Amino acid sequence: MERDIKKYLDQASIVTQSAKVMAHDIAKTAQACIETIARGNKVIWCGNGGSAADAQHMAAELMGKYKKDRAPLPSISLTVDTSAITAIGNDYGFSQVFARQLMGIGDAGDLLMCISTSGNSENIIEAVKTAGNMGITTVALTGETGGKLASMVNILLNVPSTETNHIQEVHLKIEHMICGFVENAFADIGRPQSTGDIVSKARNSIKAA
Repeated sequence: MERDIKKYLDQASIVTQSAKVMAHDIAKTAQACIETIARGNKVIWCGNGGSAADAQHMAAELMGKYKKDRAPLPSISLTVDTSAITAIGNDYGFSQVFARQLMGIGDAGDLLMCISTSGNSENIIEAVKTAGNMGITTVALTGETGGKLASMVNILLNVPSTETNHIQEVHLKIEHMICGFVENAFADIGRPQSTGDIVSKARNSIKAA
């Protein structure tokens, strides 16, 4: 067991270190979130399974707090309303559980954060299509290939791995970094930081992980 533990942690570390190439896109995503909130819009999250847990976790980090006591930031997850999800799934099919909610609560200028290790989740693909029609910016956190989402979203954060568990582990690091940058922008200086500053912090954060 000890040998397997060390092997697992070594593999996780390799994926994390490889993710340094994503620093610019992580920064770009953080800046997009900051600008979205600064103009009075909201950050919306969606995902399935473990990614659904990430979605509601990150919405809570922004609405509550990540590390600092500050005003709540407008963010919501489409994964938490079981009545809506089951009703929409029953009446319109599971592929529509996020898209239909987005149609109801989304506004032009919002930002949709999609979490899918494969990049091929049908209900997320439908949500991205809907977002495009509504003037909502889209970001996808995926695995190495990006799947079908790669060519559909405004910003792609594709972790350089095909192992679902390691992709999810790096997703959480990225999501926490983004929440931290967004929080700092509003808690510390009250305005968006420059993309250059966020790029530098993203690289340092990944290196230290």
